[in-house]
Amino acid sequence: MAIGSSTLDKRGGPRAKTPDSGGSPTGQVQSLTRGLTLLERIAESVSGVSLTDLALQVGLPNSTTHRLLTTMQQAGFVQQVGDLGLWTIGVRAFTVGSAFLDSRELITISYPIMRRLVDAAGETANLTVLDREESLAVLIGQVECREMMRMLAPIGSRMPLHASGAGKAFIATLTDDEVSDSLRKTGLAQYTHSTINTPAKLKEEITRIRRQGFSFDDEEHAVGLRCVAACIYDEYNEPFAAVSVSGPKSRIPDERVVHLGSLVVQAAQDITQAFSGISRPGYPKR
Repeated sequence: MAIGSSTLDKRGGPRAKTPDSGGSPTGQVQSLTRGLTLLERIAESVSGVSLTDLALQVGLPNSTTHRLLTTMQQAGFVQQVGDLGLWTIGVRAFTVGSAFLDSRELITISYPIMRRLVDAAGETANLTVLDREESLAVLIGQVECREMMRMLAPIGSRMPLHASGAGKAFIATLTDDEVSDSLRKTGLAQYTHSTINTPAKLKEEITRIRRQGFSFDDEEHAVGLRCVAACIYDEYNEPFAAVSVSGPKSRIPDERVVHLGSLVVQAAQDITQAFSGISRPGYPKR
């Protein structure tokens, strides 16, 4: 015979527990689900939301909503602000959410998407990051295609912003002042007969990239090599990386460029969504 304690009602029998009282696993899960739903609604409200509005949004009584909010407030996940006592996200919610930023890995997230890009494009996919200090694009990952002749570059390779697919994708997101600062650092070095070598031509190219949504390196960094690229954005909608496909001109004729551009833009958007939660970012209209 088990010995334990129980809560008794006025008649001496076990007191029945309400479904969300937390006294049973089902009730605890229900309370947790409701609390998380409230947290999501509060996060969606920029300037805060009242208790009554929250209760209406989630379909709960004011008393139940207040009890859940009070519990989360004690843990620091929500807080009340202002004379109206509106509910906003608390510091603890930010701390927990920030753990996601520490745990994510750009390369790990990007590789499955890059593999799909290789399958669709038939060309090597590349992942680069922007080095703002040096005004360079740096290769950090690559998924090779199966063709006998393919583009290969050592991880860590550095590419100029004005004369590479990824570099031009980056430079198209910069302001005019930032472009000028970049040119003062690096100049417009001539790599091939196709390299952009004047500020006026670069300005025209930036306008074209912003309009079409992707960049195109037409043998500008290496003779015979073409590359199509698009930017990846962080949670602040700032470009910090780029994905591209590259291959010989013989396999990337003019008529394939727009199609490859659409594939690369989709891959960039997929990586951005997985990495930062931002959907369908695009080039600024400057």
